[in-house]
Amino acid sequence: MTTEPRPIPLPVTAVTCLEDRAHVERSTGLDLAAGVQRLRLGPIGAPAVDRTLHAELVAEHPATVLGARIVRTWTPRGPGPSPDGDSALRLRAHALEEERRTVERERDRLRVRLDLLGRLAADLLREIREGVGFGESEGERWGRELDRVDAERDAYAERLRAAEARLTALDAEHDATLRALDEGEQEPPELVAHVELTVEAERAGPARLRIGHLTPCALWRPAYRAVLDGGSLTLETEAVVWQRTGEDWSDVRLTLSTARSALATEPPGLVEDRLTLRDRSAAERRTVDVEVREELIGDLGPAPVLGLPGVDDGGEARVLHAPAPVSVPADGRAHRVPLSVFTTGAGDEYACSPELSPLVTQVVRFDNRSGHALLAGPVDLVRGSGFTGRGTLDFTAPGAPAELAYGSRDDVRVVRYAEESHDTAGLTQRTVVTHTVRLHLSRFSAPGEDGERVVALRERIPVSEVSAVEVRLRKESCSPAPASVDAEGIVRWDVSLPPGGRRTVTLVYEVSAAAKVVGL
Repeated sequence: MTTEPRPIPLPVTAVTCLEDRAHVERSTGLDLAAGVQRLRLGPIGAPAVDRTLHAELVAEHPATVLGARIVRTWTPRGPGPSPDGDSALRLRAHALEEERRTVERERDRLRVRLDLLGRLAADLLREIREGVGFGESEGERWGRELDRVDAERDAYAERLRAAEARLTALDAEHDATLRALDEGEQEPPELVAHVELTVEAERAGPARLRIGHLTPCALWRPAYRAVLDGGSLTLETEAVVWQRTGEDWSDVRLTLSTARSALATEPPGLVEDRLTLRDRSAAERRTVDVEVREELIGDLGPAPVLGLPGVDDGGEARVLHAPAPVSVPADGRAHRVPLSVFTTGAGDEYACSPELSPLVTQVVRFDNRSGHALLAGPVDLVRGSGFTGRGTLDFTAPGAPAELAYGSRDDVRVVRYAEESHDTAGLTQRTVVTHTVRLHLSRFSAPGEDGERVVALRERIPVSEVSAVEVRLRKESCSPAPASVDAEGIVRWDVSLPPGGRRTVTLVYEVSAAAKVVGL
C-alpha cells in the first residue's frame, strides 16, 4: 500500500444548511496510482460528525473506496506568542498583559507601604500623647518625625495614583486590542481534522472525489425587508446564516432547508381506546353546563389555499436555493444571503381593535408573488422616510395574501368603555345580559392638514354553539350600524375622521340563556 505524504486540499463546494446543523459537500480531483493506496485529505472542520462521512469516487477506470475515516490531531499553543508566527496585534496584547501584571504588583507594594506608614504615624501620635502625659517636651523631634512620615505618605500616595491611572489606561488599550483581534483575526485552531481515504484502482489515472458529512455549529433563519413606495410593496427575502464550523465557506452553492433531521422518530404504536355510552343523570338533564372560551382565528387567505397549516414551514420541509455562490466566514456572526425579491401592488388601511390595543395601526396587505412559501420571520420595514421599525411576517403560501403592520399613528386616539346589565324575562325566566361598548375616536391634526382618514374598527361578540344560549346583535341600538359581521363574531365599522374630528361608535348586543343554563 502506498501512502500520500502530503495532505490533498479538500475545499467545500456545496452546503445544505438546516435549522441547527449543515450538510457539507466537498470535491477535488485525484491522480490515482495503480493498486491500493491511502490518501490524506484536508484539513476539514474538526466538529465534523464521523458516522455521517460518505465518500464517492468517479473515474473512467475501475476504482473503489475501501475505507474512509476522520483523523484529528491536537497541537496545543505555547504559553506565549511567537515573534515569527503571530501578528503585531497579538504580540501587543501579550505585551499589555505583561505590563499590566507588573503594574499590579507595583500597586500592591505601594498599598502595603502606605498601610505601614499609616501605622507608623499612629504609633508616633500615641508616643506624643504618652510623652505629654508624663511631662516630656520634645517638640522639635516630634515635629521632625511627623514631617518625615507625612512626606513619605504623600510621595507613595502620588505613586499609587499614578499606578492606578496607568492600570486604567492599560485596561482600555487592552480591551481595544482584544476587540481588534476579535474583528480582524481568529485564534489558530488547536484541533485539526483530516480525512484518511483508502482507495483501490486497477490502473493509474485521474478521478473525481466527492465527500459529504454533517457538521454542527451552523444554522439559518429567514429574514425580510419590505419597502413601501406609494401603492407598491417590494419584499426582499434573505437568509441569515451563522456558522462556526472551523472553516470558511468560500463561493459555495448554498441550499437552505427546513427539514428537522434531529426530530426523526417512529410513529407511536396503536393502543385500544374504548368508548362507552351512559344515560344522563337527573341533574344533568335539568341543567345545561356551558362555559365561555376564547379561540384564536387563523386565516391563510382565499379558498384555494385553505387547509394549509399556518405556522413555521407549514408542516412540510421547504427547500430554498441561493441564486449565486456565497461566502460565509466561520466567525459565528450573522451573514445575510439574498434569496428572492418581488414587487407587487399593496393596499393599506388604518385598523384598530380597541379591545386588544387602543393604537391605530397602518396595515399593508399584498399577495405573495415570490414563487415560494414565505416562512415566518422578522421584517425590516422601510417607507418614504426610511427605516421605520421591525415587524413579523407569518407563514404565507405561494399566491396567498399577507399583511404587515407599519406602525401606529399618533394622531388618532381611541378610548373604549364597556358595561353590561342583567335582566330576567318574566314568563320564560330567561336570563338576558346586555353588553354596551362605546368607542370614542378623536383625530389630532396639524394646521393646514386636510383630507379625511378612514379607520377600520373591529370589535367582537360571542358566538354560541348551543341552542340554549342565544346571541343577538341589536342593530337598532348600534350607532352607526356595523358595516359587516362575519361568522366568527367580528363586527366592523369604517369610520371617517376629518382633521380635528371626533366620532363615537356604539355596539349593543344581548346574550340570553334559558333558566337551566349554568356557567355563564
